[in-house]
Amino acid sequence: MAYAVLPAELVLAVCLVGGVRIPAAVLAVAEALVMALLLAEVIVWTRLRRRGLSRREAAAELVPEAVARLIGHELRLMASLGRWVARRPHGVAGARAVFPHARDQAAMMYGFAFVCVVETVGMSYLLADLPVAHAVVLVLDVYTVLFVLGLHAASATRPHLLLGDALRLRQAAHVDVRVPLERIAAVRRETLFTHERAEGELNLAVGSQTSVTIELNAPVDAPRLLGAPRPVRLVRCHADDPTALVRAVEEALTRARTAPSPVPDPPRPA
Repeated sequence: MAYAVLPAELVLAVCLVGGVRIPAAVLAVAEALVMALLLAEVIVWTRLRRRGLSRREAAAELVPEAVARLIGHELRLMASLGRWVARRPHGVAGARAVFPHARDQAAMMYGFAFVCVVETVGMSYLLADLPVAHAVVLVLDVYTVLFVLGLHAASATRPHLLLGDALRLRQAAHVDVRVPLERIAAVRRETLFTHERAEGELNLAVGSQTSVTIELNAPVDAPRLLGAPRPVRLVRCHADDPTALVRAVEEALTRARTAPSPVPDPPRPA
């Protein structure tokens, strides 16, 4: 029902903004369908909760995974703006080491944001005589500026992390991969500016470059934005200080591989 009603509402909205006259009966039917959809959602939500499902589980039943992931991505971007202003990095508590990676893209992202602001001012001037279109385009333009800034804020507040037993690699708000140390076969500094897509490889480029290459002895899953699985055996990422990242990972691997084996408990006397 949602797949039919929501696109129809979008078409009607575009027609209204474009000045197309819509019969009152069509608008009434469209609004009735939207209300019916909302009522159906409430009924199903109530039944799922009565069956003992948590709020998260009930939402997962009602909302397709792809839609939920897209909404979650947008919310993380907006939350990153607040973290950026407050200087509160995400997930760094308890980490052995933190490796920022947003410095080399800052100028480019600020440039994109400036271009979006200029475009917003220009469109506001051109659409001054069309108040409805002006309002719609203004909302879209402002959100575009926030989206661009949110991408950079997410990168700035979500650094790579070296944890006790894993390396957590992130890119903006859409990639968050946990690589167990036991699966890292080799790590090296390697600066690359071109990356061809290949099966089993993950390139987390910043400013079109990666500076660290990590080879794995077993694949790890790096889900795509909409949730599709993506097993990878080679990860390339970037860090503001790639040498420090490589050194820290190598030291963690050395500690993990040279740690003494636990001494078994002595046998109990019969």
